[in-house]
Amino acid sequence: MRALDIEAVQAFVLTADLKSFTRAAEALDTTQSAISLKIKRLEDGLGRRLLERTPRLVRLSADGTAFLEPARSLIAAHHGAVGSFGLERRRLVVGISHHVVGSELPLLLKRMGSAEPALVLELRISTSREVLDDFDRGAVDAAIVLRHDNRRRGGEAILKEAFGWMAAPDFEHRAGEPLRLATQADPCSVRSMAIEALKAAGIGWIEVFVGGGTATTGAAVAAGLAVAALGRRVAPSGTIDVGERFGLPALPSRDVVMHSNVTDRQARNALKTLAATIRATAN
Repeated sequence: MRALDIEAVQAFVLTADLKSFTRAAEALDTTQSAISLKIKRLEDGLGRRLLERTPRLVRLSADGTAFLEPARSLIAAHHGAVGSFGLERRRLVVGISHHVVGSELPLLLKRMGSAEPALVLELRISTSREVLDDFDRGAVDAAIVLRHDNRRRGGEAILKEAFGWMAAPDFEHRAGEPLRLATQADPCSVRSMAIEALKAAGIGWIEVFVGGGTATTGAAVAAGLAVAALGRRVAPSGTIDVGERFGLPALPSRDVVMHSNVTDRQARNALKTLAATIRATAN
């Protein structure tokens, strides 16, 4: 058996975690074909099939499942060996709209930690407006927000966020009664979007819960207290879009955009990994 190529092992772990050759290539700033070739050579060297490939799905084989955790340990050992020379630790401050991250946050942090172990990551979760204000005054190195209008150009489009009227499957709403809403505190652009859509459709509503972020708003929705306008990608597991059932107006989608002013390799690579991981949550 040949010695393992650490870059090929890293490509395998990223592809397994993100379930996509494309997303792994984005994170490593290379091409899909290069990732595929690295993993093919790794499989040939091991004499094992690690990934099952279909046009729409990448998943671990039985041998890939067995190899994944040892592969993680190998990468960690490699980073530890390199770090023994006392590499300078870089602090990267990233502001993210709370409508962009949901239950996948642990995966985001895991991938960031694996990609750049010497990086000190500081995440600030807030509204898109507040995150952009922080970015403009230099308080954060990068901002990942929802684009609600065309007043701010530029930035890297990460994905298009689809919104729905999310509720628990057993949520009840009687015709003629105001729609019970869970929202985030004003000012929140998604809150404004939802209320304007209801007003335009002539649908009455009543605010029954105000959260401090999508985690608390999502908890109220999952508990059956109300309906909330949430990105389908980040809505709590088990909730459903009840818009069609209750005749609610369609909600517009929004681009998730990253603005950055970093120039050093370490931070740029970390942001590539973060963007690729967010894209992978939409698969």
